[in-house]
Amino acid sequence: MPIDTLLPVPNFTGGEWMIPETTETTPVYNPSTGQKIAETPMCGAELVDASVRNAHEAFADWSETPPVERIRVLFRYKMLLEDNFEAIAAIITREHGKNLAEARGDIRRGIEVVEYACSIPELMKGEILENVARGIDCEMVKQPLGVCVGICPYNFPALAPMWMYPMAIATGNTFIFKPSEKVPLTAIRLIELLQQAGLPPGVLNIIHGGRECVDALLVHPLVRAISFVGSSPVAKYVYEKGIQHGKRVQAAGGAKNYVFVLPDADMANTAGGLNDAAFGCAGQRCMAGSTAVLIGKAADRLIKPLSDIVSRIQVGPTDRGTGGTMGAVISPAHRDRVSRLLEGGVKEGADLLIDGRGVVVPEEPNGFYLGPSIVDRVESRMEIAREEVFGPVLNLMRFDDLEAAIELANHTPFGNGACIYTQSGSAAREFKHRIKAGMVGINVGVPAPLAYFPFSGWDYSFFGDLHLQGREGVLFYTRHKVTTSRWFSYGEGDIWHKD
Repeated sequence: MPIDTLLPVPNFTGGEWMIPETTETTPVYNPSTGQKIAETPMCGAELVDASVRNAHEAFADWSETPPVERIRVLFRYKMLLEDNFEAIAAIITREHGKNLAEARGDIRRGIEVVEYACSIPELMKGEILENVARGIDCEMVKQPLGVCVGICPYNFPALAPMWMYPMAIATGNTFIFKPSEKVPLTAIRLIELLQQAGLPPGVLNIIHGGRECVDALLVHPLVRAISFVGSSPVAKYVYEKGIQHGKRVQAAGGAKNYVFVLPDADMANTAGGLNDAAFGCAGQRCMAGSTAVLIGKAADRLIKPLSDIVSRIQVGPTDRGTGGTMGAVISPAHRDRVSRLLEGGVKEGADLLIDGRGVVVPEEPNGFYLGPSIVDRVESRMEIAREEVFGPVLNLMRFDDLEAAIELANHTPFGNGACIYTQSGSAAREFKHRIKAGMVGINVGVPAPLAYFPFSGWDYSFFGDLHLQGREGVLFYTRHKVTTSRWFSYGEGDIWHKD
């Protein structure tokens, strides 16, 4: 694609779109074709400062705007998202590579957060108690923080940012949105629609960049809170650097999610659930069911129907309007990393039941494709068992009993999700009670909660105290003010004006 046909990637500051002049850019590809479609500017501290100061100036008026007026903007925004639903899905598919059905799900889950944010007048209500002592009342109100920042990953170009900015602006904050440099085009369209919905200038700003941009946001004295979604090492870095500079931080990281399969499970439904959990979005999601833990004779009953389903997955371009194909991964470097982990698993003694590395897509030979892979007899010592693969790979681990399997899962450093397939209520209850993960599924392969519950990762999967989504999201973007009041009768205690 000639350079003059590349799509623009502007910043958005103070209600104005502007392509910044930067010395560095990062290429944006269509993973289905391998074609460069845009270049993301790598902004530095000076541009960050201008954006933050603009948001800080806008905060004074926006924070005083009545909540019902703020959510009228979001109601209009929700309708614009619905009207432009298919066009946004096409943008996601083009710059990310996921198929159209997955792109639609990406947007739909984001819209659900917008809908939840529209209930802010109810969610922000405070509390009052009369007569905490005789004649003394106490009340608590929730007030916005100031300038908040969202640093987003590439894997959910619509959902991940919509976890953040609808709640932040609904609660009266202003917001700096730093999209992934790999998928900036969806972000731009999302904010164009928010501008069209009537959001005042400066309330939400977009700035593009990499580590220099992120570091400038983490240390800026006018930034009050940071929301982050990405890998666990970076989440830990963002959390530690942010709190060192006095920020409130929620940082969601990666995962190694286990899907337990007991011998009594409905194997047809289990195979279908595992297929979706492991290979949906080409495995590029933190809630991917990347490891199936097969208990007892479950392996004998599951492997054939699972292999049959996986072998029918079609891999190919997703930018043609089709919905059932598994698309490419985000970049050649990521494809190579996943391939190296697969090769390492084989060298360490695992059995490769299905090898997706040799997939051929004749119509798009330059796309960043990997087929689905199933690796059997994986052991906890192997790198492929320890690392988050973040690709279309399903590990199979075998255990004689549920007790030993739970012990294994509970010793992983991650704590995002864990699932169990069984028809035993007793086993399911034991599992959900004892498993050390923040999101649990019972006969559900991807236990990602809806907008009104928190996205509740534990341990190395989350850094902070208040999670994304739900009431915890409201609490994250607000702080409490408690007033204790006492009113005297006229003249009571007035020693200066007594006759």
